[in-house]
Amino acid sequence: MTPPGRTRVWRPDWACPVDRMLAHRRRGTGDPTYRRDAAGRHWRGLRTPEGAATLVVWAEPRLGQVHAEAWGPGAEWALASVPGLLGDLDDPSGFEPRHPVLAEAWRRHGPLRVGRSGLVLESLVPAIIEQKVTGQEAFAGFRMLVRRFGEPAPGPTADLGLFVQPDAARLRTIPSWEWLRMHIDPARSRALVTAARVAPSLERTLEVPCDEADRRLRSLPGVGVWTSAEVRQRAHGDADAVSFGDYHVPKDIGWAVSGAPFDDAQLAAFLEPYRPHRGRVQALVGVAGLRRPRHGARMAPRTHLPAKVTRR
Repeated sequence: MTPPGRTRVWRPDWACPVDRMLAHRRRGTGDPTYRRDAAGRHWRGLRTPEGAATLVVWAEPRLGQVHAEAWGPGAEWALASVPGLLGDLDDPSGFEPRHPVLAEAWRRHGPLRVGRSGLVLESLVPAIIEQKVTGQEAFAGFRMLVRRFGEPAPGPTADLGLFVQPDAARLRTIPSWEWLRMHIDPARSRALVTAARVAPSLERTLEVPCDEADRRLRSLPGVGVWTSAEVRQRAHGDADAVSFGDYHVPKDIGWAVSGAPFDDAQLAAFLEPYRPHRGRVQALVGVAGLRRPRHGARMAPRTHLPAKVTRR
C-alpha cells in the first residue's frame, strides 16, 4: 500500500476556479501527465527542481478551501506551488474590458487570473511539439514522448497511468530516429534537444521580468513569438503573453469582437490598449467559448516518418 503523501490546505481570499485553472494545463485528452478522477480531483505528474512529484488538487467550495496532496522527492515543492498554479500571484485588478463583448464575458467569467507553474521546460517541451502541426498530431507526439522516455509518477498512480515528462538529461540522449518514430520532425527535435542542453538557463527566466524572459526564450533556436507566449502563459504567469501566429487565436478574437476574423496585425492593434493584460483578453475569449463557427473538414495530421527509418 502506498503511504499517504504530504498534504496542504489553502484558503484563497478570492473565488478560485480550481477546475478551470487546472484543466488549462492538460495537453490533449490523453495527456499522460494529467488525469481527472471520478471524484473530480486533478492529478499531475511533475518534474520539479527537487525531483519527480505527483500532485493531486481538489476544491471544497463550501469551506472555501483548496486541498492538495503530493508524493515523491518534489512533493514539498509541488505543494508550495499550488497558490501560484491557481493564479494567486496574478493581479487582474487593472484590467478594464472596454469592448462590450469582453465586458459581458468578464461579468460572467471574471475576474480571470493567469496561473504560474514555475516550470519552464515542462511548458516548453509540449509547446515545441505543437509548432505548426495539427492538435491531433501534436498531442500524439507528446503522449509517445512521455510514455517512452518519461517515468511513472510517484505515489498511488498505477491505476491512473500517470507519468512525468522526461528530464533534460534524458531528452538530450534521444536519437534522431526515435524522434521520427514519434512523428516529431528534425526541426522540432533539434529545438527540443537544444532547449534540454540549456535547461538551467531557461528556468532562470522565471527570475526576470516577463519582457526579458521573452527575449531570452526567443534567443533559443526554434523558439519564436508563439512558442515563447505559450510558455510564459503557463510557466511564468504572464498575463500579457499573446499567442501571435496561432491558427485560431486571431480569428476567434476577431470574430468575437467584430464578427470577422483578425490576422495577427489586426489582433495586435486591437490588443494594444490592453497592455499589460493582452493575454488576459485571449484567455477570457477562450474561457467564454467565443469561437468562430468551424466549417469544412478538419485538417488531416501529417506524418514525418519515412517508409524506412535509417539511423545516423
